[in-house]
Amino acid sequence: MAKSFYVRNAWWLFTGAVFMFGSSFGQTYFIALFAGAIRAEFGLSNGQWGGIYTVATLASATCLIHFGRLADTMTVTRLAAGVLVLYALSATTMALAPNIVVLCLAVFGLRFCGQGMMTHISMTAMARWFRANRAKAIAVAVLGFPISEALWPPLGVVVLDVMGWRETWLVIAGLILAVFLPALTLMTRKGRTPQGEGDNTEAPGMLGRQWTRGEVLRHWTFWTILPGLLAPPFIGTCVFFHQVHIATVRGYDLSVMALGFAMYAGISVASSLACGPIVDRIGPARVLPVLLLPLAVAIAILAIPAGVEIWFLTLAGIGISHGLVITLIGAIWPTLYGTRWIGSIKALATSGAVMSTAAGPGLTGAIIDMGVPFPEQALFLSAYCLAMTALFTAVAPKINAMLVAPRSAVPA
Repeated sequence: MAKSFYVRNAWWLFTGAVFMFGSSFGQTYFIALFAGAIRAEFGLSNGQWGGIYTVATLASATCLIHFGRLADTMTVTRLAAGVLVLYALSATTMALAPNIVVLCLAVFGLRFCGQGMMTHISMTAMARWFRANRAKAIAVAVLGFPISEALWPPLGVVVLDVMGWRETWLVIAGLILAVFLPALTLMTRKGRTPQGEGDNTEAPGMLGRQWTRGEVLRHWTFWTILPGLLAPPFIGTCVFFHQVHIATVRGYDLSVMALGFAMYAGISVASSLACGPIVDRIGPARVLPVLLLPLAVAIAILAIPAGVEIWFLTLAGIGISHGLVITLIGAIWPTLYGTRWIGSIKALATSGAVMSTAAGPGLTGAIIDMGVPFPEQALFLSAYCLAMTALFTAVAPKINAMLVAPRSAVPA
């Protein structure tokens, strides 16, 4: 009996998952654990700490646009090694930060290396290593993210309580150097070409051609699709960031709300695994019209003034949408634009996602300060998702037509 796709490709799938798993030290949900201790240490208000976080994240997104293209010119092994060393240095800087300026630099490094480059390397590698089963591979690789969401926060809280926040970041720096650096250096040395999935040549995109980043930026498809794909990271980050505010407004118990994150992670995993084979079978463009519907419903539910079950229903819908989107994002760019320059193209999309997570908490927080609670803002966010769904429904047939069109030298 022939081995299954997952068994045959376990090495590469696991490698992608380890990158996603290791990105957690630069993710909002993990860094937020240290907010209270950092604010007390440096005498920061909530707004000042949020401002530092926003500036550092926007700087990270800007740098990612430039340095993300290194995935096109460097081997995965060399690029990963450089990023991991900088990642560990950033964690060390966080632990030793003597003032706010150095603190901001440390947060920038963690966001750039963790949320930015670790995720970018994983998704770029999956796009290059797989073709016919690309979405299925991405669905497995992204499992590292919900696993890290379930594991690292409780471990981080324990170490934080026992050792203190600075010592915890030193432990993280040691973990990156002692575990992730040697493991990923070993794992990425075993390269892969998409054998058994066509031939070993680079896969073309729309109109049967390889698109450069400049051509992508000048084409309508990128600017039509990107705003919709940014909705889930924007909305999800806002919901998680304002959970204390939501608890206060609705009278929910935070300890009860925390139970919903394990459910969220499980639903996200199931959604991602279910989405992968579907995307491979029908193509990512055909999934676009239904992509944001779970999120539109989930965020609208949050506006209902009812018991804590509303919170669980919202997290469930966000989990479904997160699983769908993270799988689709990894598959849609190489499908549309080819794999030759996929590193620089994906860097644009990843940078946009990072910027959206930077802008979300600050923008919605300012609206809260104006007297509009976040649950009331949820209806506007839901309406945005529905508007993007209508746009995706209109353009999906045009995108599919270009995917099957004969080779053309000029973008449509």
